[in-house]
Amino acid sequence: MIVGRDPELRAVRALLERARGGDGGALVVHGEAGVGKSTLLAEAVRQSSGFRVLRTRGNEAESPLAYAALHRLLRPLLGRVGRLPRPQAQALGAVFGLEAGGAVGSDRFLVFLAALGLLTDAAEDDPIFCVVDDAHWLDDASAAALRFIARRVEFERIAMVFGARDGGLRRFDPEELATLHLAGLDAESAERLLLDAAPAPVPAAVVSQLVARTHGNPLALVELPAALTLEQLVGEAALPAHLPLTDGLERVFLERFRGLSEDGRTLLLLAAADDSGDLLSVRRAAELLGAAAGLPDAERSGLLEVTGTTVELRHPLVRSAVYTAATSVDRRRAHQALADSFTERGDPDRAVWHRADALESPDEATAAELDRVARWAGQNGGHEAASAAWERAADLSRTPGERASRRHCAALSAWLAGQPNRARTLVQSARAEASDPELLADIDSLRAFLEMNFGSPRVGHGILMSAARDVAGHDPARARKLAMVATAFAAFGFDSGIGIDPVSVAPPADDDDPLAQTFGKLLAGMAAIVRKDTRDAAAQLRQALATAQGLRDPDLLTNIGIAAVLVGDDDAAMRWHDIQLDEGRQRAALSAILHALTRRTIVQLAVGRFPAVGTAAAEVLEIAGTTGQVNQRAFPLAEQALLAALQGSDRFADKLADAEQALAAHPAGVLDGLVRDTLEWAKAVDATTPAVALHHLQRVSHSAMARIIAIDRMEAAIRADKPDDARAVAADLAAFAADTGAAWAAAAAEHGRALLAEGDDAERHFRSALARSPQNTRLFNRARTELAYGEFLRRARRRTDAREHLRSAFADFETLGVRRWADRAAEELRASGESLRKREDSAVSPLTPQELQVARLVQQGLANRDVAARLFVSPRTVDFHLRNVFAKLGITSRGALTQIDLDHAA
Repeated sequence: MIVGRDPELRAVRALLERARGGDGGALVVHGEAGVGKSTLLAEAVRQSSGFRVLRTRGNEAESPLAYAALHRLLRPLLGRVGRLPRPQAQALGAVFGLEAGGAVGSDRFLVFLAALGLLTDAAEDDPIFCVVDDAHWLDDASAAALRFIARRVEFERIAMVFGARDGGLRRFDPEELATLHLAGLDAESAERLLLDAAPAPVPAAVVSQLVARTHGNPLALVELPAALTLEQLVGEAALPAHLPLTDGLERVFLERFRGLSEDGRTLLLLAAADDSGDLLSVRRAAELLGAAAGLPDAERSGLLEVTGTTVELRHPLVRSAVYTAATSVDRRRAHQALADSFTERGDPDRAVWHRADALESPDEATAAELDRVARWAGQNGGHEAASAAWERAADLSRTPGERASRRHCAALSAWLAGQPNRARTLVQSARAEASDPELLADIDSLRAFLEMNFGSPRVGHGILMSAARDVAGHDPARARKLAMVATAFAAFGFDSGIGIDPVSVAPPADDDDPLAQTFGKLLAGMAAIVRKDTRDAAAQLRQALATAQGLRDPDLLTNIGIAAVLVGDDDAAMRWHDIQLDEGRQRAALSAILHALTRRTIVQLAVGRFPAVGTAAAEVLEIAGTTGQVNQRAFPLAEQALLAALQGSDRFADKLADAEQALAAHPAGVLDGLVRDTLEWAKAVDATTPAVALHHLQRVSHSAMARIIAIDRMEAAIRADKPDDARAVAADLAAFAADTGAAWAAAAAEHGRALLAEGDDAERHFRSALARSPQNTRLFNRARTELAYGEFLRRARRRTDAREHLRSAFADFETLGVRRWADRAAEELRASGESLRKREDSAVSPLTPQELQVARLVQQGLANRDVAARLFVSPRTVDFHLRNVFAKLGITSRGALTQIDLDHAA
């Protein structure tokens, strides 16, 4: 029976009804221990007529076992695994033990996507109701997977409800999911519950006191009548000063536990130490301890329930009360008996964890078994479980070298699990005991990576260069790669000043090794950028781009696109970032996708693909939320602020505040400089005077970004009467063009010279800039030159000549969606004597970032199922967005979509 929960039940029923109609969603019901979350979920299940109900729950002792809770939830659907795309089926089959191999590696989102696919496939037959109780005790991999799924059921016949306890050492973070706080019962309902549980009539005064002092906690109201003396309950004796409330209810359970026979206590301790709920395993462990006769006694206590072959403690507080009260000797005996039981039953993973918990001193055999568990978990995306297993294996290791190696593995898994602080602690501990040069290099690589993303990139540069120097005599290829990555840091302005020459760290690469050759050329090119020898940098990096053709090494893909950016090769930069993005999407590798999307937007900003920047920013924000990398939010938020400024949006101030707040709260490491530069550009665009705009543009620090905003800066300098600043920028652009052959830089330099000149000289420079336009990939810059030339011609009273260039500029600005410049071009056209019809707002809404993502992938010829896999959504979600795309664009087929300019449609 459930009392006093009508409003909460209405909320859950509303969720179910929406899901029944294809408008899925999730709800996290949370509250203190004993407040009735499980009871509410059970009643919701009872009222879910017409739904297929799938259930799972978290288990404190099970938290080291990756995907245990997800497996229980999806077990009824595993017959459908063969209907998934093969990579997804393999990934899910591997983590659930359905097939050998198929390891998903470091990017476990293929497993998440497979789980989502299994649910959405089943929902085609019947609406699905997923009930997840004790979510705060979910194993980390299952929790991440279930949150991932819950965010993607918007267009599915799927409802998900989580029950989670507030407080305590572990909690379930709902992130952006809807929440429902479950408070204590109202006075009337609480009184009813108490009287139903009492063995004798309770006076109104005592009822009132108990209801008030329990704050209406249902579990307390049910348990107190048994915990109080009859005299206290009927008002003949005073109530105790401290009632056993919420966590204090453990004492109530403990008193009941202590009243059991010795065998009953042993069996209950085994159930508390167990993580499987398997009656046969618990009973066998009890037999090994000579306590099998304690099962009936434990059942009669009400602390333990047996259903078929399942044994379950009545409440999580029973587990903590019983386990905490046992002596360390008794706990180790229980774990050893469970280890032996699970070994007999063919469950080595559970057995090794119990064996580890039974040990007091190092044991290499158990540590090696934990290695096996950790490798399996890590290969299949259970990075939290892998980290825990490796850390425990390190504790059981006999030598410093073994401890260091295992703690390094634990740190790497913690990083992959999105736990940077824990990773930092573990890797520092590993380094303190490591002595092997190659292990030290691996440890320092991770230390530097953590610094790059969450600390000081300059410190990261110093760590990498030291590591490259120290490992060079043992592994030259590794030294070359470390030095290259370190030099890439320095090329972005994060030189530690350590004084180690990166080029001379390792000997030249073999001619017959294209990858080693490419890394060597990348290293030489990056080093040339650091010493400001742009001509040599361009020559070296062009060779690297040539030898890299066909290579797909992850470290190469992470850096070669950036190298192309640094020498102004827009085509190569876009091509290599597209390759990295496509590789990442095919492997469901969110880390690679995140890197490619963020770095690619630098090129997209340069070439003026502003709608694509907006789409990428939206996806990066989604991935950052999915992976828990909150420090990755600052850059896309800064880009959104910039786009708002370029578009003249009245939301600019809010967007700017969001980005600055994100950067202050969570520094973005190596991206910090780009975030700040982007925000300075945005403020300059929004500035009301040329002097203020110039002030912000002069603060842009990175050379690549400084050249992207060069025309803005030169125009602001001229208007602010600072011609020397414009002259210096034009000279830098001309030198860069001469060194690299970048046509866009030569065109921008000519634009600046035209602004600084007068009469025929100015016109000659404008014509020279536009003559380079067929080679110039930067559409925004070309439109700016058309506008500036048109303004020049109009002022020279050559109105007819001016209109041609102003029309071109206006059309390009309209395509790019830069309202400020379109309005300026329109004003100039009117001043030239051309009448412009008032722009009418389109009856068709522009494509949203999600619709644009779907449309771009469909244009590539991908089927809905493949698009869904690339974007980590369900096929039904893709179908929903694609129908919206067709409606907005006025088309009816995928073939017609291939003819659409999506940048303009956005």
